[in-house]
Amino acid sequence: MVEELNFSDERTAYALLRIVVGVNLMMHGVSRMIAGPGEFAAKLVIQFGHAPLPAWSVWFFGLILPSIEGLFGLLILTGLRTRAALIAASLLIVVLTIGSALLQDWAAVGTQLAYALVYSILIFLHRYNGYSIDSWMERR
Repeated sequence: MVEELNFSDERTAYALLRIVVGVNLMMHGVSRMIAGPGEFAAKLVIQFGHAPLPAWSVWFFGLILPSIEGLFGLLILTGLRTRAALIAASLLIVVLTIGSALLQDWAAVGTQLAYALVYSILIFLHRYNGYSIDSWMERR
């Protein structure tokens, strides 16, 4: 009985962390889509003006990033394809960290390291992903 309660606590803690991470990532994308992907992309081009990246690549990345963040966030939030979404979000953080390092924006790099840590924890503890669409589909 005690073991079942602990497992329930672990699943609850996992679900709450997964939900807040999913909402955070999804809202990054949604807020940028609401403001307009073109506007976000244009700001990125200006921000990366002195970085050794072609402007067209920064523009293209800025156009697709909001959709990617929104999709990954929604998947993590709902617990659908959770492991794959967390791995994809971790790879996205790698790309964002490279960009921030090119700008020498070490504060952003530190924040991205925190995201990477949380994604890694969620992947490591994935066995506790009991309150999710993945779990519901597995039981059916």
